[in-house]
Amino acid sequence: MDKIEKNELLTGNFKKNLLKLALPTSLGFALQSVYDMVDMMWVGRISSSTVAGVTIFSTIFWIVVVLNEIIGASSISLITQSYGKKDFERTRRIIEQTLTFKVLVAIIAAIIISIILEPLLWFFSKDKAVVEAALDYGYIRMFFLPVMFASYSVNTALRCLGNAKTPMKIMIISSMTNIILDPIFMFKYIPGTDIPGFNFGVFGAALATVISTIIAFSIGLFILLKGNSKINITFKGLFKLDWEIDKKLLTIGFPTGIEVLMRNLASMATLKFVSIYGTNTVAAMGIGSKLFNFAFTPIIGISMGSSTIVGQALGADKIEKAKSTAKFAALVDVVMMGIVAIISIIIPEQIMKAFIDDPAVINIGIPMIRILIPSLTLAGFAIGLGCVFTGSGHNFPFLLASIFSRWCIQVPMLFVTSKLLNLSVIFVWLSFLAAEIGEIFVTLYHYNKGIWKTKRV
Repeated sequence: MDKIEKNELLTGNFKKNLLKLALPTSLGFALQSVYDMVDMMWVGRISSSTVAGVTIFSTIFWIVVVLNEIIGASSISLITQSYGKKDFERTRRIIEQTLTFKVLVAIIAAIIISIILEPLLWFFSKDKAVVEAALDYGYIRMFFLPVMFASYSVNTALRCLGNAKTPMKIMIISSMTNIILDPIFMFKYIPGTDIPGFNFGVFGAALATVISTIIAFSIGLFILLKGNSKINITFKGLFKLDWEIDKKLLTIGFPTGIEVLMRNLASMATLKFVSIYGTNTVAAMGIGSKLFNFAFTPIIGISMGSSTIVGQALGADKIEKAKSTAKFAALVDVVMMGIVAIISIIIPEQIMKAFIDDPAVINIGIPMIRILIPSLTLAGFAIGLGCVFTGSGHNFPFLLASIFSRWCIQVPMLFVTSKLLNLSVIFVWLSFLAAEIGEIFVTLYHYNKGIWKTKRV
């Protein structure tokens, strides 16, 4: 594995530096997105009840993931700004506290969710087979939640220090391990062969995920402990709590966590409106969500890379470099998503057929793809400029943009078009486009307002 790279992000061509960070990150997340789709295909070979169980557990699981988002967003601002100021001692302590505090929060969250998990599952489904599948899959995932949270932070810390290639390699190793172990653990015989497996069913899918996460965390932690001449965390530092830093880890990213919560609640409400149009529309929406997440991976890479550079630039009081980075990130996002949009407009039927052969679902999905995927062009522009909020620690605009776009535009539009006027499903897809337009207006307003230029953490 690569050592932590020297901090060269604020010298040389910032465009090359951004791409050097973004491309490996995008590749890593793209592979994980592919794994998610493959994983669901394996689960689907067991039974529909198993698919439903995993889906319901995943819906509940994002409740605790909000905590990861809060601390993760805070850590990006804290690490990058301290590193940009060349305060390497504080940078080390922040990384140690991020890992320790995340583990502590994850333990508390895992205990609480594990206690209420079964009642929550029965709230969503009265099918015993569905609930049993969700419990088989869910309990082990909750037990190892601290490792999962810490694994995310290891990769985030490395990126914030300017090393994007190592997290990419870690994510590749983790995803490939998961893909290989899935069929071995899940089935009596590995599909398509006579090679015996462990026949653990859906529990095997969760076990494969847990093992791959443990491997990823172990590799990343070893690299951080090894460090370089500037930063190397210590085991001793991992067993201390620093309330001054921990308080900031909870508060700086709090708006981001609430934003994620509000966005997911809006997604649940959207799914409820989609269900009005029948099972085929829900199926099309499920495929659309997977495609949306996969197409979104380049934006994730650019966002993480640009946030790192912006944070370091602000820490070094280089405002113009931060501004130039944000504008370039927005441009790159728009160009990349524009290419994806053109492809989705030209061959939507072929894209749908790669997932399903039901003509009714395909026909519903064609206009969906032609509207949903191109809307990422708008999302890319907003998220590109929004890197100044993550880098500065001024995360409140994300919350305002989410509330305005989802709860003031999309959900009311869905209520009026589907419940009151009984309009066609095309207006469901148009609601996503309307929401992205609203998000751009809020983002531009707060970007131009300029509070991020003076915000320091």
